[in-house]
Amino acid sequence: MFESKYSKLLTILLIVGIIVIVGILGVTGFIIVRNGKLKQEAESAVDQFKTQGKENEIADKDEKQNNTATNEVITPIIGIENTITNTITSGNTSNKKMYKGFPMEGTIEIPAINFQSPVLEDASSKAIEVAVGIYDGPGLNQVGNTTIAGHNYRDGRFFSNNKKLVEGDKVHITDETGRKITYTIYKIYTTSPEDSTHLERDTEGRREITLTTCTDDTKSRLIIWAKE
Repeated sequence: MFESKYSKLLTILLIVGIIVIVGILGVTGFIIVRNGKLKQEAESAVDQFKTQGKENEIADKDEKQNNTATNEVITPIIGIENTITNTITSGNTSNKKMYKGFPMEGTIEIPAINFQSPVLEDASSKAIEVAVGIYDGPGLNQVGNTTIAGHNYRDGRFFSNNKKLVEGDKVHITDETGRKITYTIYKIYTTSPEDSTHLERDTEGRREITLTTCTDDTKSRLIIWAKE
């Protein structure tokens, strides 16, 4: 009788153990597949952005050459018509590239943690669910300090691996004009969520970026400064 009850208990425990193991494997598999898909989507968007930037650069060069030729021919004859032509052809009619419904300002690449991502126009609560975004500052690759915010989901997404970065690591930022600038990390620290002193700092005429995310325990902020 006792052996029968003990056997049943072992069977139940074995079944429960199998269910738990299958559940863990299922969740782990889902996370791996999802993160792999998200990484692939982000890298694809980065590649497309670079391609578009090169195409825009070629188009701009062609446009300037055409404008120069037009100026040389028309300016001596009809000045006012030439002014109208320049106004029309020099206007920027290109639309911002979108990523999952949000406008992109550029891309970010951090080789040390094998990270690539679009940088969205803002860091609204909805936007930073799909990528990192500009939280504050003059804009990508502009003089001054531009802060880029991203979630730390502790699963490899977005800025989850920023804690692995060290001083001297590189951050590559490509803006919507196609210009790519490399920044070098020179300061890393944690601070309270209320501390905003890193936002409005004097860069003394340099281009700088700040990366901000939560620490793993969500109680503090991990702040990273990098300069051109």
